[in-house]
Amino acid sequence: MLDVNLLRSTAAVLIFAATLDYLLGDPWGWPHPVQSMGWIIQRYTQTALRSFIRPWQLRAAGMWLGLILIGGTGFLSWWFLVWVQTWSWALGLLLEIVLLASCFAGRSLRHAAEDVLAPLADDDLLEARSHLRNYVGRDTDQLSREDILRAVLETVTENATDGVMAPLFYAILGSFIPGVGPVPLALAYKAASTLDSMVGYREAPYTHLGWFSARLEDGLTWIPCRLAVLTLGILSGKLLRVLQLCRRDASKDPSPNAGWSECAYAAVLDVRLGGANWYRGVLKKKPFLGDPLQPITSVQINLALRLMRNSFLLWLSLALILDLIV
Repeated sequence: MLDVNLLRSTAAVLIFAATLDYLLGDPWGWPHPVQSMGWIIQRYTQTALRSFIRPWQLRAAGMWLGLILIGGTGFLSWWFLVWVQTWSWALGLLLEIVLLASCFAGRSLRHAAEDVLAPLADDDLLEARSHLRNYVGRDTDQLSREDILRAVLETVTENATDGVMAPLFYAILGSFIPGVGPVPLALAYKAASTLDSMVGYREAPYTHLGWFSARLEDGLTWIPCRLAVLTLGILSGKLLRVLQLCRRDASKDPSPNAGWSECAYAAVLDVRLGGANWYRGVLKKKPFLGDPLQPITSVQINLALRLMRNSFLLWLSLALILDLIV
């Protein structure tokens, strides 16, 4: 007979949430916490941009948005789960698992890569470009096969950290804080990541409004990103090469975390990422990361996905072992 205490443990929540994300991910059309976050951000941003003109006003408004959304998400999720568990521990457990699974983007990232690689395998560039447009911000109409493969790999390697490993890091951290649990911190990080993706731009009109959100997300991702880089190096057996190339190239990227994540995968896969991209007809050149020892292929993209999954499983296993010890 299954032990109720085991079901209530945070270890069980982590296991079942990871399994749920692996099997289902985020089914199309299902409600998702990020949708609510996005609605709040959009409405607030529209109001702030209409109401404020001066840079300091927009920065203050952006800071207020970040603190309220991130702090509010963490607190309300904690309060809601505590309230539900006072009525039914089983329902509370189920909600905790579902909410935590929504923080992991492993299945979604894998689906995105497969969605583009499938028509590419049939040499259908038009369909591959059309599918790719759903996942990247760059112009895709004129991309070559090599450019499409690079775009997919860059999407996987950048989002592997802030979409998969960082939420797991904060879920594990919350698990070891008495009375908190894995969900509040993971959802709070998800709120920070959503803010950064929606308003964390250097260009107008978000230059000042999104400044705080971008810097906060950078800070929150810094530690899990470096731990993810080390994990990749260890799992691949190329730790020294990963560290050498990250030290050489990662700082070239304007993002303090995306450059490290992409560079680590580039080092492991012996490929070069970065280069010329077009955004709404404007050319932007990203710094080169890694060495072009091998061409980018679907095999290497799948290897990157497997490395991401293995890193996730390693962190999860270590968390479970610590949970048993503590």
